[in-house]
Amino acid sequence: MKYKLLKVIDTAGLSFLSPVVRLVTGEEPRKQLQDIARFILVPTITFLAFLWLWSVVAPKHKTKAGEVPTPSVVWDAAHGIWRFHDRESAKEQGFLLIGSARESELQRATARLKEVEELETRAQQQLATIRDRSKERFETAVAPAKTAYDRKRDDYRQFRTQQAAELKDEAALLRHSDSATRQEFLTKLRRNAETEEALKAEVDRLKAVYSEAQELTFPEVKQAMRAATLLGEEKQFLTKYLDMLGESSREEKLATAEQRLEDTRSRFLSTTDEDLYKLGTNLLKQEDFLSTTADSRYAKPWTLPKQIVRSLLCVFTGFLIASAIAIPIGILCGLSPTFMAAVTPFIALFKPVSPLVWLPIVMIIVGGFMPDPENHWLVVALSKVPFIKNYGIDPMFISSAITVALCSLWATLVNTALGVGSIDKDHMNVARVLRLNFTSRLFKIIVPTALPLIFAGLRISLGVGWMVLVAAEILSTSEGIGKFVNDMYTNGSSQSFAQMFVVVFIVGFIGMLLDRIMVFLQRLVSFDTAPAL
Repeated sequence: MKYKLLKVIDTAGLSFLSPVVRLVTGEEPRKQLQDIARFILVPTITFLAFLWLWSVVAPKHKTKAGEVPTPSVVWDAAHGIWRFHDRESAKEQGFLLIGSARESELQRATARLKEVEELETRAQQQLATIRDRSKERFETAVAPAKTAYDRKRDDYRQFRTQQAAELKDEAALLRHSDSATRQEFLTKLRRNAETEEALKAEVDRLKAVYSEAQELTFPEVKQAMRAATLLGEEKQFLTKYLDMLGESSREEKLATAEQRLEDTRSRFLSTTDEDLYKLGTNLLKQEDFLSTTADSRYAKPWTLPKQIVRSLLCVFTGFLIASAIAIPIGILCGLSPTFMAAVTPFIALFKPVSPLVWLPIVMIIVGGFMPDPENHWLVVALSKVPFIKNYGIDPMFISSAITVALCSLWATLVNTALGVGSIDKDHMNVARVLRLNFTSRLFKIIVPTALPLIFAGLRISLGVGWMVLVAAEILSTSEGIGKFVNDMYTNGSSQSFAQMFVVVFIVGFIGMLLDRIMVFLQRLVSFDTAPAL
């Protein structure tokens, strides 16, 4: 059992867990404790030191979006992102509830709304009390800076007014003076300008100090504001949620539409004095509306978890396209030096090209193939696939995927060519002796032998593709992680700034997870026992 577990850990590229397993089984405890300290404890302490340094340095730097968020602020932002996703999902489900389930949820949400309203009222009162208590402390802290700024600003204004008047009077007396006197006056003007500039710099410095003092906040005020804000957000959600469960629910809309349709049909069949053409036309419109309402869904906005899934779909689509192109070409390059010589200039030429260059070109070309995207056969076909239809495959998605493919295929191509080219010639000679055809040689000798290097190339390509994708989505505004980052940047608020930091860790974690998956697959087809990076 021990060695099976160690083998799984090694295959998955999680070699830092091996000392734990060996320690539990009693194998060289001293050595295993040293390895645990080296591979687990030291990285953990380093990461904690990084978080501490971040929390100390971040508040000292001011930006147009406020302070650089600390780890705790980023953690709160991550919770906010998830709350938004969770609440929008609740609205989506509430819109579809019917019967007793909807009534039960309506009662629960109503009771919760009353509770939240009471809590919010108390929270606002508590916030007002805390603000009143902290107001005197705030004014005491700000007063010296304000006094110094006001004094220096008044001195600066008085200096400018007084000097300007004196210099104008002196200049009026220089009309009949000689050049030496005028030159002396010019020097005086220059000295006055320098003095004025120095005073202005001092005023600006004191203004900055005063502005910084005005931003002084107290932990208890922040905490009370956060509590009141969270309750306010929940109140807003519950109000909209009750609307989704009540008059705006699909069940209520269907009942209303059915009643109207029945009334109109009865009038159409029994009336003797109304315009039957107008009434019949209205009846057909109501039938169409009823059909549309029956199939309607809540217009759920894009949330980060959904955008992450779409980005993963996009990167794997591009990765599969890249693999489908790179592996066959790499095999041909490895088998034929002539073909390799023909392909090498293309590799050297296109490998360094940035995704920001590829994407606009690809978007124009894809747009040429899809002048009417909504009715294009590929988009229509994908919109009917059960899982994929939820993620809106469109030309921007296809353009981003192709850009990922164009930027990530080169590592796989080169590694495949290297793997095929390094096959022992004796293996190929034996295949010829056994008179194996090309297909048999390809799948029984060439591909199995080159698989370790092929997977090494695939691992690099997937990492490159994941890095490229975010830039492609930002530029193409395709719904995904890149679109989320672009929206947060455009928003420019301190909360959006913190959410961008959340994305940094999400992108890094997913990239690490994808890399571990490729390491696992690589180890399954390789005899390499070196620790995975």
